[in-house]
Amino acid sequence: MARGLLSCFGSKGGSGTSHEKHAAGATAHVSAEEQQRSGPVLVELFSSQGCTTSPVAELLVSRLGRGDFDGTDLPPVVVLAFHVDYWDYMGWKDPYGSSQWTVRQKAYVEALGLDTMFTPQIVLQGRAQCVGNDESALLTSIKDAPRYPAPAFQATFQRPSLASLQVSLTGSLRSKVDSYGANVMVALYENGLITDCPKGENQGRVLSNDFVVRRLEKLCTVKDIAAKKTISGTINFSLWDGYNPAKCGMALFVQNPSHQIFGLQDFQLPDN
Repeated sequence: MARGLLSCFGSKGGSGTSHEKHAAGATAHVSAEEQQRSGPVLVELFSSQGCTTSPVAELLVSRLGRGDFDGTDLPPVVVLAFHVDYWDYMGWKDPYGSSQWTVRQKAYVEALGLDTMFTPQIVLQGRAQCVGNDESALLTSIKDAPRYPAPAFQATFQRPSLASLQVSLTGSLRSKVDSYGANVMVALYENGLITDCPKGENQGRVLSNDFVVRRLEKLCTVKDIAAKKTISGTINFSLWDGYNPAKCGMALFVQNPSHQIFGLQDFQLPDN
């Protein structure tokens, strides 16, 4: 169901895996010892409830995030699912879709030198991509992805109001950042979402979604800092109707101007 530069790919469609393209400058410097203590790989799914092949990819990344592939020599991963909005015109408006996530996917398309946007698409560490429902390509890409030390932050959570969540973060990136710079981003995601889909390409299906990004905020921008330098900041998340901390998690990641990921840390939210 291609529309111009947009396409919705099946399990064998799409552009396959795109190998890493080198940035104009190096953001993080990691020693051999640090590489041995490397953190998880960021797996970003770009998906839509309006795409017929996205549900297969959603199930695949749900299994991945739950650890169903443990024991297959995979490194640890953190999954974030971004629901785009460009399939909403097909008859069903994705309740989790956002133009903000469409812009994020477009930035990856440009950074990776692709000629099309499609769903479901998976981007790994901001450096490589594959069709989201191709299990073999996904597992291979995860094993091939570069890894970096996980940042070491502590988080304090407060609820200033029923409609907001305040998160204070203090810690170190554990990788040196040079003058090229990087953004420290924090994503709030939700699991266990079930949707009856009465219209559109998935009409009559019950759709299950996990690791759905509901909010994404920048903690800070850093340049020329040592790996152990302490960084602090506070983020205020606006909350949605039905917010339940037991179903949510939070991920902090470091991303350079070329959209490459240089460190990732996952957090559980307190039940209260």
